[in-house]
Amino acid sequence: MVSLIESKLMKCNLVLLFAFAASCFCITESLCADEGRTENDLVTPEMTSQNPAAGRRVRQVAPEYEGTEVYHALYLPVDWKSGGKFPVIVEYTGNEFAACGSTGEVKDANLGYGVSGGKGFIWVSMPYVAKGKQQNTRTWWGDRQATVDYCKVNLPRICEQFGGDPESLFICGFSRGAIGTSYIGLADDEIAGLWKGMFTHDHFDGDRKWGYPASDRSSALTRLARLKGRPVLVCGGANDFLQEHLELAAFTFLRPPIAEMFDIPDGKVINSHTDLWMHRDSEHRQQVRKWFTKHR
Repeated sequence: MVSLIESKLMKCNLVLLFAFAASCFCITESLCADEGRTENDLVTPEMTSQNPAAGRRVRQVAPEYEGTEVYHALYLPVDWKSGGKFPVIVEYTGNEFAACGSTGEVKDANLGYGVSGGKGFIWVSMPYVAKGKQQNTRTWWGDRQATVDYCKVNLPRICEQFGGDPESLFICGFSRGAIGTSYIGLADDEIAGLWKGMFTHDHFDGDRKWGYPASDRSSALTRLARLKGRPVLVCGGANDFLQEHLELAAFTFLRPPIAEMFDIPDGKVINSHTDLWMHRDSEHRQQVRKWFTKHR
């Protein structure tokens, strides 16, 4: 017969077993709640200080900025090989804005990786150079001319060193970066001439007047005209005014239902104003990728 002590021990073990099982269930439920349907979501590679290589995202300091904290991030696709030729996606990030999880930092860009999934495209996250030219700025433009010049100097250099195709360069951005595709990327004829196409999400240069010079619609339309009819993929909101200016570019409009795609704010996406929607497989991401395939 089982002694009283043994009986109590068995009961304790059963209690502990059930408690452990329940805790595992809760953890699993918590992870599922946080991840939602995210087991196949992309994860942007972390930026390292290693040398560039296929499938690696690295921090690079341009020769002109040695000794400063100004840098860009370079990602070479997993199928990259020396001597090859690859289209290039240049990305500008949104402002630092905690309410939507945006840090404003080069290292935290996401759109370009969502486009490529890590294959077929070189991806460059360009900086906004702060006034004083000692670091990147996380909010608005810093030294606008220095930011423009940084791209004009370093994008051709990257193409030459790593096989970027100068005839297949795309510029993209989220929020501030969506505005920046034009405010920076079309700032003059020289930089505007680089691009084969443009991809924006949430906001567009000229939608409203901001607190910096030449943010008015007339100035923005002058910049947009520098594209000379090339293709523009416009996603998200704050861009309705473009319907009155369809002659300026070959526009495609897309409205991804981000609030329906994520468990906001309980998961990793805490606001529908986000660039992380391109990390989740959806009909809208497929349309973005088809657009790039068509125009690359």
